[in-house]
Amino acid sequence: MRTELALLITAVAIAAGGFMAPDWLSFLLTLAFAKALVVLGVVIQTRMGLVTFGQALFYCVGGYAAGLAAQFLGVRDAFAVLALGVGVAVALAAICGLLLARYRDIFFAMLTMALSMVLFGVLVKSSALGSTDGFNVVTPTYFGWEPSAESAKSVVFLLTVGISAVAAIVFHRLMKSGLGLVSEAIRENEIRVEYLGISPRTVIYTNYIFAAGISALGGGLTALAAGHIDPDMAFWTTSGEFVFIAILGGTGHVAAPFLAAIVFAAVRTFAIQEVPHTWQMMLGSVLLILIIFLPKGLWSLVGKRQHKSEQAAAGKSKEVNA
Repeated sequence: MRTELALLITAVAIAAGGFMAPDWLSFLLTLAFAKALVVLGVVIQTRMGLVTFGQALFYCVGGYAAGLAAQFLGVRDAFAVLALGVGVAVALAAICGLLLARYRDIFFAMLTMALSMVLFGVLVKSSALGSTDGFNVVTPTYFGWEPSAESAKSVVFLLTVGISAVAAIVFHRLMKSGLGLVSEAIRENEIRVEYLGISPRTVIYTNYIFAAGISALGGGLTALAAGHIDPDMAFWTTSGEFVFIAILGGTGHVAAPFLAAIVFAAVRTFAIQEVPHTWQMMLGSVLLILIIFLPKGLWSLVGKRQHKSEQAAAGKSKEVNA
């Protein structure tokens, strides 16, 4: 309960700070939070011992669903287009998961990447969808209310923070539930899980669908915030970026993907601004240093402080009892 309350307080503080922050910062945070939702989907599968290089598949599905809903169906409501993207992603994952749940290790990783690249190839060859250029996304409405051009980005920012807070709480509860504990057990010893009468394939299939839904949600929010979508959303480098952020943050806490996504976005933005021709080298160097000195992710810094405070509190209680 303390973690959930802390997540809500943090979300409220970030939302309030967004009104005082410059537009570029609120936009950066919007994209970072949206991508952090996709990273949650990566972490869900990582906790089972599976690495996916195809999470961009559902990220792209969520983004294109938001764009196509307005362009071809005339649906502009933000909640409707996000729900549509999640529905399409879940339906697609329900089909693909029947195959992927049978595989492990490198085979799972390569198959997920292959599926993502199939979507990329289809979008690139589709001139009706803008081919490699993609197309713009119409400014969304909210239950019939259409914000002004000046406040549209701020509304998307608040929506993204609110959805991220809810998703973080749901994911936290998922980790503490029976499904979350079994997921970790599958990573440690899948055969023993089968001895308990639980089907590892069913657990993997369920988590894969859940990860697809939350990734599509992140893709839809990215499309609404950026106002543009293109096939690069499904490219393998995008999936690699999500995996990198997951490693950067670690899996120790539900807030780790959000912290890592913010750090990643800030470092990349600074690198592009300062060294536009070699920004990839600077970004890679900074992140490599972080990973070398923090192999368990950025959240390990917070974990160490919490552990030290707990030890100090335990020491004081012993002194009082003595």
